Amino acid sequence: MSDIFDVIVIGGGPGGYLAAERAAHAGLKTLLFEKRSLGGVCLNEGCIPSKALLNSAKTYDHALHANKYGVSCTGVTIDQKAVITRKAKVVRTLVSGVRAKMKGAGVTVVMEEAHIDGRNGANFTVSAAGKTYEAKNLIIATGSSAAVPPIPGVKENLGNFVLTNREVLELTEIPEKFTVIGGGVIGLEMAAYYATVGSKVTVVEMLDHIAGPTDREISSMLQKDMEAKGITFLLSHKCLSVEAGKVWVESPNGEKLSIAADKVLLSIGRRANCMDLGLENIGVEINRGVPTDIQCRTNIPGVYAIGDVNGHHMLAHTAYREAEVAVNMITGKKDNMRYHANPSVIYTQPEIASVGKTEEECKEKGVDYEVAKLSMLYSGRFVAENEGADGLCKVIIDKKRRNILGVHLIGSYSGEIIWGAAAMIEAQLRVQDAKQIIFPHPTVSEIIRETIWEFKD
Repeated sequence: MSDIFDVIVIGGGPGGYLAAERAAHAGLKTLLFEKRSLGGVCLNEGCIPSKALLNSAKTYDHALHANKYGVSCTGVTIDQKAVITRKAKVVRTLVSGVRAKMKGAGVTVVMEEAHIDGRNGANFTVSAAGKTYEAKNLIIATGSSAAVPPIPGVKENLGNFVLTNREVLELTEIPEKFTVIGGGVIGLEMAAYYATVGSKVTVVEMLDHIAGPTDREISSMLQKDMEAKGITFLLSHKCLSVEAGKVWVESPNGEKLSIAADKVLLSIGRRANCMDLGLENIGVEINRGVPTDIQCRTNIPGVYAIGDVNGHHMLAHTAYREAEVAVNMITGKKDNMRYHANPSVIYTQPEIASVGKTEEECKEKGVDYEVAKLSMLYSGRFVAENEGADGLCKVIIDKKRRNILGVHLIGSYSGEIIWGAAAMIEAQLRVQDAKQIIFPHPTVSEIIRETIWEFKD
């Protein structure tokens, strides 16, 4: 006999556990499946552990250059094993927190791999470890995995010489030569970490720029800053093969080059975890992910897909909001996803934070826009805390309507202040409206206000 629930959530990452919590608080009998560890990739192998490493690198870098601020530090070293130990402690603490939240909300948690078997009348049937469960509503939140391309030598060396986001966060020794295949978020953050702690880092990227869809002016500034710290970028280069101690690439002019490497990070993107779930047993459409509408509904009524698995925006905070939309739809509260004000952050040093349209996107879509930008040196707090550094704030508005379309930052605290810009875009604030907002002084966030004042009403 099956246990019957109102909602079954498959996947205990950010979207999944928040959906379970929201559903339970709404009075729904809720079951959450997770096959590995609560928190998913983000908490265990991505967002959080990488930030723990990057914070250690930042602390180390500050100590190395403390003399710029009148502080004398000698004999500064970094202990990679201690960094990894602290990272593991941070993860354990937060996973325990998620577990406590599920218990507090009354969510039934089953730590097993789930499989969708079909239907039993109006209910969907899901099995795990020989037991069957039923629910009227399913939320698919199975996340994504590192994409592994058919590059010769990659699969043969995967997990040892070739690392994904999972293994790179477990290294207890700092590689002398570290090569990154892919100049996106994960690749850049790990390149920044290992360069700071002493590795000779090379980044291979097929595109002619780094940081993917990031505003090109901002990503160019980041590249120059990282190059100044010793990182080599091979742009418009194709990875041909990998062998022990070496990566072969092809330059734009067809020249074949070899790069010596002790470890290689493969970070060319993510693929949705939508296979082998049994989705076909209930008729759910599968493409590169699970297609959904703006209410996170799949093609089958009662089945929702949130987070990385739907492929819209592979970001934890996007999954959080999608979880809320899905649960609201289940409980009869009309809601929609709006992706136009979805912020993103790259946690390098300096940080990059963006929300809304880039200049490139405006040009591509024929948007009549206007740009204002200011150096971070116009921020008193930035100057006080960043000796010899610079950054940029760039604001894009609709030339006719005067509403804010995009905000792009490079500099300290960018990731912490971008939410304010997201709120402006979400509210469709015009320049004249945004000018009336009071910002705290002195803060780096004031640079947004100063840049907005560069526009005429």
